[in-house]
Amino acid sequence: MSVKVSPSILAADLSRLKEELQRIENADYIHVDVMDGRFVPNITFGIPIVEAIRKSTSIPIDVHLMIVDPMPYIKEFVDAGAEVLTVHYEACTHLHRAVTSIKTLGSKAFVAINPHTPISALEEIVNFVDGILVMSVNPGFSYQKFIPTSLDKIRKLRAIVPKDTDIEVDGGVTLKNAADIVRSGATILVSGATVFGSESPYETVKQLQKADVVTT
Repeated sequence: MSVKVSPSILAADLSRLKEELQRIENADYIHVDVMDGRFVPNITFGIPIVEAIRKSTSIPIDVHLMIVDPMPYIKEFVDAGAEVLTVHYEACTHLHRAVTSIKTLGSKAFVAINPHTPISALEEIVNFVDGILVMSVNPGFSYQKFIPTSLDKIRKLRAIVPKDTDIEVDGGVTLKNAADIVRSGATILVSGATVFGSESPYETVKQLQKADVVTT
């Protein structure tokens, strides 16, 4: 699989959202972190921001639900424009039902796991999902450092998921560690501060897309 990049708009200047999206027009996805203040400490975006992004760009939207009990909101986010919808293993009582609902509605279904959650928890769901999102920081805040043990976790996960299943990595992804992350088995890199904090987000996205050959 080629490396895909999903810049997180949590690090973008939301007062000029359309311009920010134009600066990353070569991105593979737009990553939208939805936080409810319960599953994670922060409160961030909701359905209106997904709808606004959909009107502003043709780039597929990658929505990451960091919320308690996501089931009632799945259809709303898919209708708003989420081509990829991620729910957390830790937040879903009926995970298979959530995954099935997402796929039935026509979006790709991903399941996320927090740093403390072992990959063994995913054994019964990996054959039903389109991707697994590995949190490489504790969810809820930007600008955290990548947890080094995540690399081993990604390698172990790659060994148990079907070949065509994406592994997305979210948290502390930079130009310096992207190559190691990809070589461990990741296929999608989520990056916020590294992309939007650079002089040229377009060029930074391009570099991350070549992460398997980056040596810096």
